[in-house]
Amino acid sequence: MTARRRVGGASVVEATDQAAPQARPPVTTDEPGAGVATTTTYREAVREAIREAMLTDERVFLMGEDVGMYGGCFGVSMGLFEQFGPDRIRDTPLSESAFVGAGIGAALGGMRPIVEVMTVNFSLLALDQIMNTAAALQHMSGGQFHVPLVIRMTTGAGRQLAAQHSHSLEGWYAHIPGIRIVAPATVLDARWMLATALADPDPVLVFEHGGLYNASGELPADGGPVDLDTAAIRRPGADVTLITYGGTLATTLAAAAALADEGVDAEVVDLRTLRPLDDATILGSVRRTHRAVVVDEGWRSGSLSAEISARITERAFYELDAPVGRVCSAEVPTPYARHLELAAIPSVDGVVAAARRAMRGEA
Repeated sequence: MTARRRVGGASVVEATDQAAPQARPPVTTDEPGAGVATTTTYREAVREAIREAMLTDERVFLMGEDVGMYGGCFGVSMGLFEQFGPDRIRDTPLSESAFVGAGIGAALGGMRPIVEVMTVNFSLLALDQIMNTAAALQHMSGGQFHVPLVIRMTTGAGRQLAAQHSHSLEGWYAHIPGIRIVAPATVLDARWMLATALADPDPVLVFEHGGLYNASGELPADGGPVDLDTAAIRRPGADVTLITYGGTLATTLAAAAALADEGVDAEVVDLRTLRPLDDATILGSVRRTHRAVVVDEGWRSGSLSAEISARITERAFYELDAPVGRVCSAEVPTPYARHLELAAIPSVDGVVAAARRAMRGEA
């Protein structure tokens, strides 16, 4: 696959021959329909979601860097420019603040824009637009104005794209009232979350882990939009709850399988939506297993994992048989060197070790 990065003011294509991790077939409680399943990739599922949205609603358009003839920095919009033309697949300058602001204006004007930001690191250049305008406008206008905007961006490490293209900053955005944060971890959610996000009258940020684009999975023929309010139990268990989302779901499921070989029955909870969190599913699982480990590719300090740990401790403290464990990325800029990058992000061994400590009642 190819990725695009910046050198100075230019946008440069670079190749990576590393295969994306393959997601295990999920056991989910919210899968719509049955039908005849087809196999597709995460990338193709997102593309089809965009295509269907544009065919269904003429107000929907896609804008961002290289989304047009180039087909998107990660190939998601490949072929959409040829189908819908430059008015609805709009290439933008390398100015995140400008084109996110344009998306906000279009949403206020009655359109339903999908704004693609190349990578979460670059979204910080648009943070003023996202936090001070998109997230705040409904409140500041006394409910007179809504911003029905969807912003998609790639997040996560594991692809040797170094420190300016590899961080997981979705936990920062989950701190902001006024926006919804979702992180599709499966092909099913990648395909169907967008329709629900576009129907929301307020801003929705979609974080797509770059390591998932090549992952494949099955889609039921009669599937449809999924809710953005509930977490999903991807693997039921009785001994320890492993809470995760996005790109670390596959790692966590693999750790659960390894733990099963040791006689530990781990339950895996996929958060799906990071703001608002589904406290009921999280706490319900912890009350069943009495142990919890949060797996979060963000940095440990001030992280989403810290928020989840605090909520569990505040609301289910007397249900716990062990301190809440956390497996996070090392607090360093993401390294370029492959062996250092893998050492810096959550691993199967790291999750297994944390679960073992929980089983022993250790921190």
